[in-house]
Amino acid sequence: MLTGKNLLQEVQETKPQRGNAAFWWLGQQGYIVKTGDITLVFDPYLNPAGNRLIPPLFNPEDLTFADFIFGSHDHGDHIDHFAYPLLAKSSKEAFFVVPALSVQRLSKNLKIEEQRFIGMTDSQVYSCEKTGVTITAIAAAHEFLDQDEDTGLYPYLSFVVEANGVRIYHAGDTCRYEGLETKLIELRPLDIMFVPINGRDGRKYRSGIIGNMDFREAVDLCGMVEPELSVPGHYDMFENNTADPIEFVNFIEAKYPMRRFFIGGHGVKTMLDIHRM
Repeated sequence: MLTGKNLLQEVQETKPQRGNAAFWWLGQQGYIVKTGDITLVFDPYLNPAGNRLIPPLFNPEDLTFADFIFGSHDHGDHIDHFAYPLLAKSSKEAFFVVPALSVQRLSKNLKIEEQRFIGMTDSQVYSCEKTGVTITAIAAAHEFLDQDEDTGLYPYLSFVVEANGVRIYHAGDTCRYEGLETKLIELRPLDIMFVPINGRDGRKYRSGIIGNMDFREAVDLCGMVEPELSVPGHYDMFENNTADPIEFVNFIEAKYPMRRFFIGGHGVKTMLDIHRM
């Protein structure tokens, strides 16, 4: 396990060939993915405050080479209000990909220029000619879809990102809902699926913890979409919102024995050599 500047040096020096990828789990739903020279940062939660079980793996001001920073929705462990202004200063060329519904509020509150944000909503596609990155947004049901009545925009998103010949699904926080599998199947082949497994129940909901897929739902989603690699997350950060990843392992091995999966530690480089089936 690497942390701090040693971790970031490893990320910067890792340059997978086209069609391959490397990723590092930052905890919760946070990941750094490298495809060639492109650095994608998903839902980085780097605020050292609070009751987190996993400390931040690096200081946001030390990340100087991010290309795209994704925030699936405006909850503190996904769009980190502490880290975003520091990341904006350190990775000066990075864009922040967030729900369009949140752009003006985030720009004002975090004092980040609005042009640094790429605001998206369900089914919207963004292509960057300079990097060759294509991003497709998919509405996420963080318990509910909660589509805004006035604008029609969605506050919670998942992202499918294609970069350097690799296609990645980052679920953010979501439950399964009617039509989600169809949207993902239409975007196949997917190489990596990052999915939450912390689930939902009455106790969590009463205490303000909004729900996600549990391990069974996450396994079935991955089993239907058939990515090269399935990666469960969002089970490690808070004592009152954890899950056992071995349940995910046991279920996917039993029900979808041909599916590859990854369970690993924080700050550990995982290389994915893609051989699409």
